[in-house]
Amino acid sequence: MRKLVRRHLGKVVAGGALAVAATAALLAVTLPEQAGADDSGDRAAAGSARQDAAVGREGVVEAAPEEGTKGIGSDPLTDAETELAQKAALNSNGLRSSARDVEGDRGPQRLSTNLAESEPDDSGADAPRRAQIVYYDYKKDTVITKTVNLDSGKVESTEQAQNVQPPPGKEELTEAAQLLIADEHGKGLKQDYKKATGKDLSGPGELELSGFVFRKETIKSVPSDLTECGKHRCLQVVTKVKNGPWIDTRSFVVDLSARTVGRLG
Repeated sequence: MRKLVRRHLGKVVAGGALAVAATAALLAVTLPEQAGADDSGDRAAAGSARQDAAVGREGVVEAAPEEGTKGIGSDPLTDAETELAQKAALNSNGLRSSARDVEGDRGPQRLSTNLAESEPDDSGADAPRRAQIVYYDYKKDTVITKTVNLDSGKVESTEQAQNVQPPPGKEELTEAAQLLIADEHGKGLKQDYKKATGKDLSGPGELELSGFVFRKETIKSVPSDLTECGKHRCLQVVTKVKNGPWIDTRSFVVDLSARTVGRLG
């Protein structure tokens, strides 16, 4: 047994000696051939440079490049293009005066403005860019989509559809929350807000809002005051105390067209 132990230890010691020899050989290769006292400063500088390269320089925040008036190809719309498209869309076919927004004021409610998809015949760098603006007219409960050629500044097409409900915009969510707070169904929301903050809820500006379109076909029994949803613009609002907890208001549906609030279940 002792012979086996000695033999095993001998292998370990021999292996250690080989490792030391290999390390010495590695050091001999990596050190300069002539390393005297005169070049110690050069070695220190080289070592510092290698360390700096490994760490990397500190990041520098640079100003964003100035945005041009026109984008190229599939670039997002510039501010100038967005303004041009929205102005052209509102001035066409008397839309500004005939339609009504979510608060009942003159003009349609804008939901989105995006770069339109290219036409099949458009190709190359000179292909025209187009913007697509989606509105909701609360006077007629109609979705209006206008496509504007950004080169000519003219409306190329107008589409209208009813019983179509695109995702809500920020202004619509704010108005829906305002109607809910003012309604008797908003009593629980106000109570929960006061429990969370110790203050009275005075308006939607004190909440973080999100939400979605209510689709009555997703539930079995639709309350009588929500049967027009789908034709009307109806939203479910999700509320959250700013820097605080969520308050569950998903059981309430706000009919923005009729300006009423209903409850599910």
